Amino acid sequence: MARGDTTLTPPGWGDRKPGVEDIQRLILKRICFLEYTPGDRLKEAELADEFGVSRTPVRDAISRINHLGLVETINGVGNVVMELPPEKIAHVYDMRLHLASLIGTTAPAQVDDDHLGRARSLLEQAHQLSGQVDSRQYVIVNDRLNTLISDLIGNSVLRSFWTQAYYQAASTWHRVVDCAGAEVADALVAELTDLEMALAERDIQAVGYIQRIHIGYGYARIRKFLFNESAD
Repeated sequence: MARGDTTLTPPGWGDRKPGVEDIQRLILKRICFLEYTPGDRLKEAELADEFGVSRTPVRDAISRINHLGLVETINGVGNVVMELPPEKIAHVYDMRLHLASLIGTTAPAQVDDDHLGRARSLLEQAHQLSGQVDSRQYVIVNDRLNTLISDLIGNSVLRSFWTQAYYQAASTWHRVVDCAGAEVADALVAELTDLEMALAERDIQAVGYIQRIHIGYGYARIRKFLFNESAD
C-alpha cells in the first residue's frame, strides 16, 4: 500500500502543533494500514520535520507504541516496526474476545440514528468490495467500523483497552486481505449486516455479541491464511 495516501497524512491541525497523542494516533494508523510495514525504520528527525515539532513528542509517541509491541528500539538501528509473533497475536485476540463481551454491559452508549446511519453507509461500502477486493478500501471501511464500535462503548477505560487491542490486531488482520480476497469481503458484509440489525433494534448487547462472533471468525482466518493452521 502506497505511502502518502490522503487519509493518512497529518490532519488539519491548523495553527496548533500536534501533541504526543496526535502523533501516536497517526503513526498507529499508518502501521495498521500497512503504510509502515515490518522492518521499516521510524526516523524521529524525519517525522519531527513532517509534523513541525521537536523530536521530543515524536520520541514519546514512539515510546508509547513500543509498549504495544508494534515498534522496537534496536541499538545501532533505531526504531523499527515489528510484526507480532503468533503467540502474541493469540493473546491479543483472546483479550479482544473478552472485551467484546463487555460492550453491552459496561456503561454502554445509547444507540441513536447517527450510529445506525453510519452502519448502513459502511454496509453499502462493504457491498462494493464484493468480487474483486480493493484491499486499500477494505482497510478503510474496517477502520471506520472499529471507530463506530468504539463510539458505542460508553466506559472510557474499556474504550481505551478496545482501541489498544484493535491497533495490535489490525496490521496482522489486514495482511489476511490479500490472501483471502473475496472471503474477507463477504465476512465484512455479514458483520455489518448483523450490526445494522442490532442497531436498528437499539440492542447494544447484541452489538457486543456480534463483535465477539466476528472477531473469532477473523482470528480463525489469521490462523488459516497466515499460520497455515486449521481452526480447532
